[in-house]
Parts: sequence; C-alpha cells; structure tokens
Amino acid sequence: MRRSVPFYMLMIVVSIILLFIFNLVFGSISIPVRSIWNILFTQSCENEIWRNIVWKSRMPQALISLAAGAGLSISGLQMQTVFRNPLAGPSVLGISSGASLGVAFVILLSGSLAGVALSNMGFVGELALTFGAIVGALSVMAIIVFVSQKVRGNVTLLIIGVMIGYVASAIIGVMKFFSVEEDIRAYVIWGLGSFSRVSGNQVFVFVLIMAILIPLSFLLIKTLNLLLLGDAYARNLGLNIKRARLLVITCSGVLVAVVTAYCGPVIFLGLAVPHLCRGIFHTSDHRILMPASCLVGAALALACNLISRMPGFEGALPVNSVTALVGAPVVVSVLFNKRKEEINE
Repeated sequence: MRRSVPFYMLMIVVSIILLFIFNLVFGSISIPVRSIWNILFTQSCENEIWRNIVWKSRMPQALISLAAGAGLSISGLQMQTVFRNPLAGPSVLGISSGASLGVAFVILLSGSLAGVALSNMGFVGELALTFGAIVGALSVMAIIVFVSQKVRGNVTLLIIGVMIGYVASAIIGVMKFFSVEEDIRAYVIWGLGSFSRVSGNQVFVFVLIMAILIPLSFLLIKTLNLLLLGDAYARNLGLNIKRARLLVITCSGVLVAVVTAYCGPVIFLGLAVPHLCRGIFHTSDHRILMPASCLVGAALALACNLISRMPGFEGALPVNSVTALVGAPVVVSVLFNKRKEEINE
C-alpha cells in the first residue's frame, strides 16, 4: 500500500511548527505561553528579562536549528547518493575536519604564538572563528574538487577525503600539544557543536545564506535521480558524470562549510535523516526525499536543541551529545529493517 506523501509532509510541517513554539516556551527559565504571545505579537510584556530571553536567545537558537538541520540533512542525502554509500555523511570528505583545522589555527596557534587566542577577543574573536572555519572548510573542498577532476572512482575520492581528515586531525593534535590548557578547552567546547553560538547580526547572515543555498540544492534533484541509475545508464541518458559529481560535491560541501563555521561540527543529523526519510516514505525518488530530508532535518534539529536545554537544567548540553543519542538509534534501526526486508525478499 502506497503511503500518502502529502499527509506525511503535512504532519512533518505541523511538527516543525509545534517544535518551534516549544523552543520558545520551554527552557531553564519558565515563561508563560501568554507572555510569549505578547512578546512576539503585541510587543507588550511586563518582564523585560523574558523579552530578552525570547528575542536574544531562544528565537535565534530556534532559527539556527531550523536552518542548520535542513542544510546538513540535504548535504547528507547528496553524499549518500553520489557515493552510493549508506554510511556517507556531510563530513565524509574531510570538509568538517578542514573547518576544525581553521578554527584550531584561530584558537590554538594564535594562542601559542601571540600569548592570547583570537577567540578571546569578543566580537572580533567570533568573526575570526567563523572566518577560520569557512576558510578551512572551503580549502579542503577546493582540494576535493580538484582531485575529483583527476580520479574516476567514487571510492578513491572517498578514501582521499578520509585521509585529508586524518591529516587535519594530526595537525590539530600537534597544535594541541604546544597549546595551553585554556585554549585547548575552548577548542574542545567549539568541537562539541552548539546552536546557541550564533548571535546578533550573525543570525540574520546565517539564515540568509542558508535560505539561498537550500533552494539552489533543489536544482540538483534530477541529477541525483539520474545518478541513482548508475554511471552507465546516466551517461546514456546524457548526463555528464564528472560535472554532475562536481556539482553535487560542491553543493554539499558549501552547506557543510557554512553550518560548521557557525555551529561547529554537528554530527549524525546528516547521516540519520536521509535514512529516516527513506524509511517513512519507502522511496528513493529525490523529488520526495529532498524536501522530506529538509523538513525532517529541521524538525529533528529543533527537537535536539529543545532536549539540550531541558526545563530545570541550568545551562545547555552539547548539541552533539543529543544528536548522537537521537541519530545513532535511528541509523541502526533503519539498517536493521532494510536488512530484514532484503532477507524476506
């Protein structure tokens, strides 16, 4: 029996709206729903602290979660399709490692050479972190794009990406060895990922960038469907395999680079969501999977952000701790169900 795609899409959209509202209502400080309504729509609230919490903390976190979850999920779907590997994720080509290396230069190297890390310089430090992550990620992506023009096999490109990640990790390890404890702690905290790191005008910039990149990624739906048929069939249908692979890798890499630059390396969302969507809709058609991954990724990121700052908990848990706890069981259950279906057939 064919599942109703519009019904499931509607349910996911409704869940996004509810989770977005929950992200505004729930937190370490309890704010009544009526006060939330007044803050958002009437601009009249008896408590200025509540207004600041909603507009300067909870609303930015909800928007960042929404955009980052959608971007990472689309990137993961693209990577799994182009490499035909169910375990491929947004970080498979070492792009996240490149961003981490860029941040390591900002925090660890600057701290060792100048005596004070750039990340400790307030707003300038935040800009330096973002710039370092983007430069590191895009540098690795440029290497991957160059290599993709020279090699034919996806497996070879995948291995090269993994090796780039190992090299970046080795360089980071050397910098950690020569850094002071305070700088290492700052780098480790960045590496745990957070949807609350972005604030002020950076929220608008991030959401605007993602609002441009995500619709552009939908232009690759036809290309991704052709790649599912295999290189031989796709080539016979007129697809330039090398150009298509370059476009998909570039699109996925830019999405990962931007999200990692602003939120840190967020794990498991890009890996788990495409599997979850295939399990829900029972299809490989990217005309369904692409918008589904975008919506489910946004909903799951909102849920993880909500869990990370549960009511009654002072502060916030690292978002990677929550995404791993949520994403790992999803991937395992989907893979087991897929294996069971293959045995039954």
